[in-house]
Amino acid sequence: MMQSLAWMSLFPELEALEESAKKLLTQYARIVEAPIGAIGYREGDHCGGYVLRLKGRSRVYKMSASGREIVLYRVGAGETCVITTTCLLGNSQYPASTIVEADIQDVIVPESIFHKLMIDSPVFRQYVMQNYGALISDLIVLLDEVAFQTLDARLAKWLLDMGNNTIQRTHQQIADELGTAREVISRQLKRLEQKGWLAMGRGVIEIQQRGELLKLANSSQ
Repeated sequence: MMQSLAWMSLFPELEALEESAKKLLTQYARIVEAPIGAIGYREGDHCGGYVLRLKGRSRVYKMSASGREIVLYRVGAGETCVITTTCLLGNSQYPASTIVEADIQDVIVPESIFHKLMIDSPVFRQYVMQNYGALISDLIVLLDEVAFQTLDARLAKWLLDMGNNTIQRTHQQIADELGTAREVISRQLKRLEQKGWLAMGRGVIEIQQRGELLKLANSSQ
């Protein structure tokens, strides 16, 4: 049993919940924690509850039969997990995998309570569906990038989205983010280095021509 709903400050839309809904959360929701490297879900697992992330970050990814990984999205503080929501709404198994990247603390709303709140609480239902819609839109953007943008454009966009000119990532980590092979990323980065747009060190990439990378990122749109 949770003694307080103080965590709800991270989810201001839920502060307008009906008293009956707050009582259910007080009685049945629980806080769980997991360290870096912990596995949240494996593909095919049953989704036992609705996730409200209080702190930390986890990576949601899909693994191919050959072992190649593509990152679908990440769940950080103040966010929920769209695939978990999908599983709960559709009574289906988890179709991806998750791993903790920074120590997490979650509020877990049990499956039965989630369904009761979806029926009885307009505030909770609106919150779930609004977040669900926003996260689905993000997945559509990812699908568009994978299906219609060239890999070099996607790589340029990924580099720019990191926000800093110094990026500490291995080629394998970048390959996992973009859903391709390490060798392919190494070749693409080498070409960009030869053009003078970036410089590479051991586990470090230095962006030198952001403008040129921006042109490349926009070239297939």
